Amino acid sequence: MIENPIMKNEMIKFQRQRDEMVRRQLEARGIADPAVLAAFRNVPRHLFVSEALMDQAYGDFPLPIGEQQTISQPYIVAEMTQALELKKDDRVLEIGTGSGYQAAILAEIVFRVYTIERIHSLFVKSRRLFDQLRYHNIVTRYSDGTTGWTDESPFDAIIVTAGSPSIPQVLVDQLAMGGRMILPVGDQHSQELIRLVKDEEGIHQMNLGGCRFVKLVGEYGWKEL
Repeated sequence: MIENPIMKNEMIKFQRQRDEMVRRQLEARGIADPAVLAAFRNVPRHLFVSEALMDQAYGDFPLPIGEQQTISQPYIVAEMTQALELKKDDRVLEIGTGSGYQAAILAEIVFRVYTIERIHSLFVKSRRLFDQLRYHNIVTRYSDGTTGWTDESPFDAIIVTAGSPSIPQVLVDQLAMGGRMILPVGDQHSQELIRLVKDEEGIHQMNLGGCRFVKLVGEYGWKEL
């Protein structure tokens, strides 16, 4: 089989960009979990954006993915992932598949990822990409993510990738004992990144600082106009 030199050069270029992204954007800001760093080196972020934006895929900023949604800044994806303190045998629920990038990062680390998307075009596009990249441990669902996925609960970790006006109790209820959840909570313009841990003594919260996400729309989020 003859290798396509153009494709090979593109692969080398994007791998270099990923390595640089990990060094400058993640390690330099305190991301130290080896599994998280390895995932960011492996997942081809440029495939999760449009062809026109591929050369910007490894920049230190979010990018539009259509439907008024975005793929988050690499650092915020890494910060949220690291905060979940994931283990290899974990089952993780993601609310808001979007581009699929966060789910792919999780899939590199844990046993199984369950991800829910309410926008059909993004649901179809991300599922197609997961199959193309052979992420067979990602289970997708087209639904209102704010209600969670009761049939597959409890989950070891839950990640919400859109800003919620409050912490949905229905998601807390779907956490396993010892489970962790991270989500942005606040108004429609800015939020605080909240980490929860559920144990025998109750729910423990930690504020990880300010952030800005698109709105979490659904029954237990913002109402769609």
